[in-house]
Amino acid sequence: MFVYADNAATTKISKKALEAMVSASEKYYGNPSSLHRVGQEAAEQLFHARERIAENINAKSPREIYFTSGGSEADNQAILSIAENGKKKGKNHIISSAFEHHAVLHTLKKLEKQGFEITLLDVHKNGIVDPAELEAAIKEETCLVTIMFANNEIGTIQPIREIGRICREKGIVFHTDAVQAAGHIPIDVQAMNIDLLSLSAHKFHGPKGVGALYCRNGILLHNLIEGGAQERSKRAGTENLPAILGMAEAFDEACNTMQKASEYVTNLRNRLIDGLSVIPHSVVNGDVENRLPGNVNMCFEGIEGESLLLLLDMKGIQASSGSACTSGSLDPSHVLLSIGLPHEVAHGSLRLTFSEENTMEEIEYIIKEVPQIVEYLRNMSPVWESLEKGEINHVI
Repeated sequence: MFVYADNAATTKISKKALEAMVSASEKYYGNPSSLHRVGQEAAEQLFHARERIAENINAKSPREIYFTSGGSEADNQAILSIAENGKKKGKNHIISSAFEHHAVLHTLKKLEKQGFEITLLDVHKNGIVDPAELEAAIKEETCLVTIMFANNEIGTIQPIREIGRICREKGIVFHTDAVQAAGHIPIDVQAMNIDLLSLSAHKFHGPKGVGALYCRNGILLHNLIEGGAQERSKRAGTENLPAILGMAEAFDEACNTMQKASEYVTNLRNRLIDGLSVIPHSVVNGDVENRLPGNVNMCFEGIEGESLLLLLDMKGIQASSGSACTSGSLDPSHVLLSIGLPHEVAHGSLRLTFSEENTMEEIEYIIKEVPQIVEYLRNMSPVWESLEKGEINHVI
């Protein structure tokens, strides 16, 4: 059996999104910046795509949507823009969390080298930011709060509405990386007081290499890419119209079917957690209930995650041990370390993420195979032998 259980890394493009891309390539091949009829037909389609993205997150205007190459670019532009705006006002303090995506953390590290003060909030064992701790961290110099909507590794959903309320009351700009959340859980940028939001198409069955940044009207964006006047002069380069239309189609589809898909995938998730939790000395990472519908992240003491992934792959199960963006690193996940797991346990992590295309039959297959592989790896491990003999203490 073949099971694709790595949807947090990327999803398979939907048929409707692919058809929209092919149609755009054939019918709307003009440059949207051109004044002739073919160019203006492309420009009209570009505007309609902007309208569709805006509507699905309840933005006030399509003009608040800027198309990017993906979530990482959107994160960078949002954070660097607000930092620059804050610097001009003498505000150089930014609040974020310890388990953000590296697109955020590395950008903050860059700003720290430029003299900005960065506060990274703890996320605790449940993997959730405490709004009271965030409010207590706010200073007179705070110019930005950037907290992800849902974590890309352990899937925990953050109290975005409460964080947005605090930021709006304090007059602080609030950005959220919603790459994992968009298309899977409801987003309302007005009700949640979100000022900037990043999303990426390939996380909700759209094409890779395209995303969007929502920026509330009245907030000044600064360019990452200089050149032409595309995206209202905030992102130079001819727009990738086929990819943008594919993203708009995929986002429409995901938002229109969200409730039904969420109920279905949550049922798969809960069955898998129940099935794998019987493995001795295992733990589910992050809050069990307040998490993305299709995310299961667990650690199994006494094994290495890389070995587990390779043996699962041999059984036809495609999974990961953390973020695909850091899969080449031998270091344990910063996300798992941030929720208090020791290095030796964090190394034995497994992330299984699902979409509505997965089946209960696939879940049962995973439940059958994972315990056997864990037992096989533990039987080979001198560390596990020491744990079982009591020479060292179990952590889980």
